Amino acid sequence: MGTNMISLLNLAANKPNHFKKIIHSILWSLFILLFPAHHVFTQDLYFPPLTGNQWETVSPESLNWCAHEIPALFDYLNAEESKAFVVLKDGKIVIEKYFDQFSRDSLWYWASAGKTLTAFLCGMAQQDGILKISDPSSKYLGQAWTQCNPAQENAIRIWNQLSMTSGLDDGVPDNHCTQAPCLLYKADAGNRWAYHNAPYTLLRDVLESASGQNENSYTQSKLKSRTGMKGLWFTSGFDNVYLSDARSMARFGLLILNRGIWNQDTLLKNREYYEEMVKPSQTLNPAYGYLWWLNGQKSFKLPGLQIDFPGYLVPDAPKDMFAGIGKNGQILCVVPSENLIVMRMGESNGGDEVSILLIREMWTLLNKIRCNIPVRSTEINIKNREISAFPNPFQSQVSLKGIENGTEIWIYDFLGRLINKNIYFNNILLNDYKQGIYYIKIKGINYTIPVWKL
Repeated sequence: MGTNMISLLNLAANKPNHFKKIIHSILWSLFILLFPAHHVFTQDLYFPPLTGNQWETVSPESLNWCAHEIPALFDYLNAEESKAFVVLKDGKIVIEKYFDQFSRDSLWYWASAGKTLTAFLCGMAQQDGILKISDPSSKYLGQAWTQCNPAQENAIRIWNQLSMTSGLDDGVPDNHCTQAPCLLYKADAGNRWAYHNAPYTLLRDVLESASGQNENSYTQSKLKSRTGMKGLWFTSGFDNVYLSDARSMARFGLLILNRGIWNQDTLLKNREYYEEMVKPSQTLNPAYGYLWWLNGQKSFKLPGLQIDFPGYLVPDAPKDMFAGIGKNGQILCVVPSENLIVMRMGESNGGDEVSILLIREMWTLLNKIRCNIPVRSTEINIKNREISAFPNPFQSQVSLKGIENGTEIWIYDFLGRLINKNIYFNNILLNDYKQGIYYIKIKGINYTIPVWKL
């Protein structure tokens, strides 16, 4: 193709102007075919400079948003012990708020939202040819990195670590433990989805073994230096945690929004890997890609549970949103259809591994600000019924809307253990229950509602 293009250029140089225009038109058409839309996608997005604090802003009013609703969101975020909240539209800052003496330069941990960084780095490593995600993990971790027999262990691949389908037992006393005695066989790799931190954490060792660099050096060369991100990985117990300022998380979200391209610099050239990363990676939990949580799927599973919950992970969020979600509400949301990034750092009253209630409430309030955007109802229509629980969160009693007294109800705790059944009324007194998340299963229509007790 290159030789043919040079020949066309040479031909055009010796022809009249009208013929040159025809040749140039042909060359431009070839350019469009050879360099598809994602190469010029950045024209729709603003990218802040790699150094300094310059970052263009756009006002909520210019987007026809209801700015008078912003204080209610800030009140909620403050009550949830938030540290930072940033919203980008087309790459520009629409909302940026810091709480509790936290500042633009303050550092905070990403918790499991940092899993998304690892997923991206694995894609770059595969692109560079230093690993394949279809490789057995033992190729990089060595033999006997688990307590499985050789056949069971060799069946675990990097893909299984990325998709949370290693088959290792997440019910061990410490499922963050990365030592072999903690890594026990539960199911064949690929046959069971479970939110298991240890196999994920060992991707650090995979990357370091494949690259010959420690994770901070690899992240610096492949990601940080090319996007202006700040931050570093540090070890906390068995966990590998990323620490950065809020804008660095927003920068990473912008990179992902633009499909791995920062301005004109294409970091992730492997389009196939990108698509796999932010689409259902398996059928066991369609709301999970490669370490990213996915909205808009027909059901989802949560950490510690083997229950399929019907409906969207975040009903009020756009259908195409995907997110990194970490303990205590470290949240990075990417919405391709709207060129939107939403990130939040801080503590949380819930303390969940995946802060579902926080991200749901955050989007409910954010939609009141984005008042010109059509949103889905937070209630899910099941067999022509509108079913919901309120108040949610609750303190002592929760009521169910959309079902009648006499409907059989069962209640499960966060670990999926049945703790109460054969309830036949829709006002449920739960003041003796401990603080935490519970699941109300409505028999007959096989529908489950998560509720939170304060």
